[in-house]
Amino acid sequence: MRTARRIAEVPPYLFAQIDKQKAEVAARGVDIISLGIGDPDLPTPDYVVERMREEVRNPKHHRYPDYEGALEFRQAAAAYYQHRFGVELDPKREVLTLIGSKEGLAHLIWAFVDPGDYTLVPDPAYPVYRTHTLLAGGIPHAMPLVRENRFLPDLAKIPAEVARQAKILFLNYPNNPTAAVADLGFFEEAVAFCRRYDLLLCHDNAYSEMTYDGYVAPSVLQVPGAKDVAIEFWSLSKPFNMTGWRIAFAVGSPKALDALGIIKTNTDSGQFTAVQFAGIEAISRNAAAFTRGMNEVYRRRRDVAVDGLRSLGLEVERPRGSFYLWVRVPKGHTSVSFTELVLAKAGVVVVPGTGYGQFGEGYVRAALTVSEERIGEAIQRIRQAL
Repeated sequence: MRTARRIAEVPPYLFAQIDKQKAEVAARGVDIISLGIGDPDLPTPDYVVERMREEVRNPKHHRYPDYEGALEFRQAAAAYYQHRFGVELDPKREVLTLIGSKEGLAHLIWAFVDPGDYTLVPDPAYPVYRTHTLLAGGIPHAMPLVRENRFLPDLAKIPAEVARQAKILFLNYPNNPTAAVADLGFFEEAVAFCRRYDLLLCHDNAYSEMTYDGYVAPSVLQVPGAKDVAIEFWSLSKPFNMTGWRIAFAVGSPKALDALGIIKTNTDSGQFTAVQFAGIEAISRNAAAFTRGMNEVYRRRRDVAVDGLRSLGLEVERPRGSFYLWVRVPKGHTSVSFTELVLAKAGVVVVPGTGYGQFGEGYVRAALTVSEERIGEAIQRIRQAL
C-alpha cells in the first residue's frame, strides 16, 4: 500500500500528538490539568439544546440538507452580521453554511490554490492554513507575528514577487495562538494590499465575540468594498460552546463563496438541518447577553492565570481577545522543553509555540478552558516544578 506523497509533507496534527503525551502521563496516575486544546468546558445554552431536541424529531430534517445550507440559517446569519457589525449580506449569495469553520478554511484553499501558488500565512498560526496549502501543492509563505509589531503581520515586508504569485492572505483576529487583536485600520491596510496584488483576503473570525476590557472586535467586511476581495469565517463553536456541533458559516465575496461551494458540493453533503436550526436559536435569541456572561467567566479566569503566571516570573500579556494566553518560556528553555517540563513534573498541559510555526519559539499557549480553581492549582504545580 502506497500513500500519496503529499501526506509525507504534513506533520502529525498538533493536538493529536499532545493527546498522546497526555495519555502517557495520565496512565501513571497523574491528575492532568489541560490548558491545551481550545475546547470550552462550559455547556451549550439550554435553549439551544432544547431547540435541537425539537428539530431532530422533525422528519423533514432526516433527508439530505440543502448544499448551501438552510435558507433560514443563512438569513439568521445575515441578520446577526447586520446587528453585530452593521454589515449587510444577501443570504442567498453572500452566506454559505459550513460543517464547522475548519472544514471551510481547508476547502477554500483547494478552491483557489494550484500547485506552485503561494499563500501568505501568519507564523505562528492555526495549523490548517499551512497544512492544507501543502496538501494542495501550494507554498506557504510565512508572515512573522512578533511582539515588536503587536503580533500583526508587516505586509510591507512581503516580497512583491511572492505577493504577485500568491492566491490567499490569511488573517485571524482576535488571534490564535497569540491572543493579539486588530483594529479596523489594520483591516483597511490588508484590504488595500489584497486589491493591489489581486489576492483573496481570508479572515478567520472565530473569536470575535470573546473580548474584554472594552475592546470590540471588528469584521473585515466593515471596510468599504471589502466584499470585493474578502471572505470571512464565523463559527458558533466558541461564542456558544458548540465545538462538537460543527456549525459555522462563511460570508463575503460571492465569487469566493461560489468557488468554495463547488469544492463542498463535490465533497460533503452539508450540515444536518436540525443542527442549523439549533444554530438559529443560538445567534438569534439573546446572543449578546449570553456571550457577555460567558466572557465575564473567561475574564476572571484570565486574571487569575495572568496574575499567577507573572508571580512565577513568567512574561505574559493580559489579552483583550480570545481565551488564550501567549506565555514566554523561562530563560534556558525552548517551547518544547518547557512544555515537557510542566507536563512531566506538574501534570499541566500547555501547547508549545513551535506547534504553530517557527516564530512561535520561545512561547507556549495556554487555554482558559478549566475553572478558576483548577487554574490556581495549575499555577501552584508549575511553581513547584520550577
